[in-house]
Amino acid sequence: MRSTKGFSLLELLIVVAIILIIAAIAIPNLLESKIAANEASAVGSLRAVTTAEITYYNAYPTVGYASLIANLGGTLPCTASSAGACLIDEALSAATPGSAGRNGYYFQATGITTSGLNANYVIGAAPMQMHQTGNHDYCSMADGVLRSQMGNPGDVPVTQLAPCFAFPVQQ
Repeated sequence: MRSTKGFSLLELLIVVAIILIIAAIAIPNLLESKIAANEASAVGSLRAVTTAEITYYNAYPTVGYASLIANLGGTLPCTASSAGACLIDEALSAATPGSAGRNGYYFQATGITTSGLNANYVIGAAPMQMHQTGNHDYCSMADGVLRSQMGNPGDVPVTQLAPCFAFPVQQ
């Protein structure tokens, strides 16, 4: 008599096919969740940089807003100065284009000089790889309003007032 222990090749192939079908359904949802998490992190980081800009403006009134995002951070141990105010963490202040970024996004902050004082600023965030780490570009100015638009491959963070002002207001 023949033993009937184990599985036949056909049964194993059916189980593998079922697993592949489930994976094909789950992987796109996982990628969309990762993009949504990166975008939420970018919005949170922009809010943190906005708060840091206001604090910087009050701490260094002869300078105004920070000239660069690096002026808002600083390396540990951090000693506050106008060149490195220790207001945001080092990873965020260094997440500029050409770096490793932060949670799938690059960031830049630029002070806009008027009458020898940085009287305005633009903070921008752009995904490192469009449709893989994020789908939207974000920016904010001294009015504190968060703006966003669908990004394009190769976008860099906005650093000028007019392009940021043209972004639709984030709801």
